[in-house]
Amino acid sequence: MELTVLGSGSAMPVPDRVQAGYLLDDGDRSLLVDCGSGVLQRLAGTEAGYEGVSTVLLTHHHLDHVAALLPLLKARWLAGEEHLEVVGPAGTKSLVDGLLGVHDYLDGRIDLAVREVSASRSFAAGGFDVTARETRHSMDGFAYRFSPPSSDAPAAEGPLALSGDTEAFAGMARFADGTEVLVHDCSFPDDVDVSNHPRPTSLGESLAGAEIGTLLLSHLYPHTGGREREMERGVREAGFDGEVRTATDGLRLSL
Repeated sequence: MELTVLGSGSAMPVPDRVQAGYLLDDGDRSLLVDCGSGVLQRLAGTEAGYEGVSTVLLTHHHLDHVAALLPLLKARWLAGEEHLEVVGPAGTKSLVDGLLGVHDYLDGRIDLAVREVSASRSFAAGGFDVTARETRHSMDGFAYRFSPPSSDAPAAEGPLALSGDTEAFAGMARFADGTEVLVHDCSFPDDVDVSNHPRPTSLGESLAGAEIGTLLLSHLYPHTGGREREMERGVREAGFDGEVRTATDGLRLSL
């Protein structure tokens, strides 16, 4: 399974970071997790392309995670693709219906399926096995843990977890324990006063003792520019003893 960071940025994009988006690929299947502004251009530069992504999994419904959803639908329609599935938390159908209500000429152009999931049971998305847990943010949403289709391990023991937008809390450490890679929101440096997102010290403290191979800091606001190494060091000094890296658009990791 390969992870490609399409967008490591936030609601305040900078030239080298577009909004949230991640591509999972196992050679036969592709899954897009979140679809913020700029993600479609990044996706077009991958081997899968937007033609190869027929399922989008949303962590939550803030604009910087869904802004390119209808552009993806339109691009697939114009490319001759016939299907798109959108999967996400409760309210995903209302979100999609509302978007199509504004851009009604796109309604019916392709076979569009919308599915709402919960944290109570594992599910499949884009061929990947997925388990979810609730996050702590200004909007209800999910973190996800993934297993590739070929794996015998249940999704709850999969090698990859994505936090979505969330404060740092111990429940996330338990959810991601045993992963090879955890992609976690770390939106601001320690000296920025903020709620609903973690900073390096709170994130490192919350993950202390968890068995996580690599922690990838993502959802980065412009305030983090030039301070990436400082933030990585802050996470380690707060108690996390795995590898800490800062996500960049285009980064690819094999799991």
